[in-house]
Amino acid sequence: MTIKRRQFLSLAGAAVATPFVPRLGHAQGWPNKQIHLIVGYTPGGSADITGRLIAQRLQEKLGQNVIVENRPGGGTNIATEAVINAPPDGNMLLLVAPANAINASLYEKLNHNFMRDVTPIAGLIRFPNVVIVNNNVPVKTIPELIAYAKANPDKLSMASSGNGSTIHMSGELFKMMTGVKMTHVPYRGSAPALTDMVGGQVQVMFDNIPTSAEFVKTGKLRGLATTGAQRSEVLPDLPIVADFLPGYEATSWYGLAGPKGTPNEIVQRLNTEVQGILADPKVKARFSELGAIMLPGTPAEFGKLVADETEKWAKVVKFAGAKVT
Repeated sequence: MTIKRRQFLSLAGAAVATPFVPRLGHAQGWPNKQIHLIVGYTPGGSADITGRLIAQRLQEKLGQNVIVENRPGGGTNIATEAVINAPPDGNMLLLVAPANAINASLYEKLNHNFMRDVTPIAGLIRFPNVVIVNNNVPVKTIPELIAYAKANPDKLSMASSGNGSTIHMSGELFKMMTGVKMTHVPYRGSAPALTDMVGGQVQVMFDNIPTSAEFVKTGKLRGLATTGAQRSEVLPDLPIVADFLPGYEATSWYGLAGPKGTPNEIVQRLNTEVQGILADPKVKARFSELGAIMLPGTPAEFGKLVADETEKWAKVVKFAGAKVT
């Protein structure tokens, strides 16, 4: 499903500008019952950690229980549609992830149009990936990786946590910008992929820093560069890919959204509380451990981020020929 940028941005802006008069009754007395934050991933990963930290802090600020529900499956579409189909009363929220931007072009058929069917609330965090190779691969820098891959087309196997994942798309963006050929090998998550990376069954991966930093620090895998716009505090000795490949940037990010029609009063209350959470030094320190930076801003600014990411990854999905039916 391809959504034009102009349509995305107008919908994102309208999500908080439209006064939704027929639904204002939902905002009165909110929150008057427990809130559910739906996470489209299994427990233990960066999405789950982010969701639980934000839920805990929101609970303290709102004086109401905020329950995290993990609903993995369908490339986060199961979780997304649970929220889209919920009443727009502020009691069901979605942890938005890059998969929501990627899925718009990755899936040939979806039961939803993400930006049409949700109300952006707030950005949370953003963090880069890290380019890692098996220690037997004879490269130590990004230029050496490019040269080796060009001299040995399709000899390198590029692992990912699944078809269409941010890890996969980060690698495909690298291939698109360099012209190298590497064979994509999708896994069911990062953990089994990293096991095979160490064992040498696959040789290259553009993995999330939170899951692979220790492999790099302990020397089990070799880190070449990180994929953000600036060096990572978690792996400060590594350069960024853009130092050698200008314009390259691939990051993961999380934010919050509710169903279409969520009253503006609730959206603004949640956004205000999130801004306070992101400014908390203890929260900043915890996310810094994951290699993340804060994403403060308005609902419309978060909507623009999703629009920009959707447009960017649509080009990469087309280049890679990746599709899920």
